[in-house]
Amino acid sequence: MKVINLKQKTSLFTEQWTPKIIATLDHNHIYLSKLKGDFVWHNHADQDEMFLVVAGRFRMDFRDEQLWVEEGEIIVVPKGVEHKPFAEEECSVLVIENASTEHTGGVDDPRTKESYDRI
Repeated sequence: MKVINLKQKTSLFTEQWTPKIIATLDHNHIYLSKLKGDFVWHNHADQDEMFLVVAGRFRMDFRDEQLWVEEGEIIVVPKGVEHKPFAEEECSVLVIENASTEHTGGVDDPRTKESYDRI
């Protein structure tokens, strides 16, 4: 058991759209990630995904609406729902999702990662 400081962990990396594992909870990974600009439209057929804004804000785009998520707020994207995160300025988020979840939902994108660093 240990205490994890989100600000300290966020300071350890600069890459955007590259989730870093900070903890494991049952079969879920808890990631920190930095977002800026547009991501790719994708979904996770069998997994829900939760985002908590640590610093800044971002917009979660859905095919029928756009929702801004502000610092200190969360959004849960249900499994199977197509979505695309977007951040005007760099934003730091904590993400909880099943450890087997591909962050681009199987969509071929240069930002797709086969494995994630643990920090």
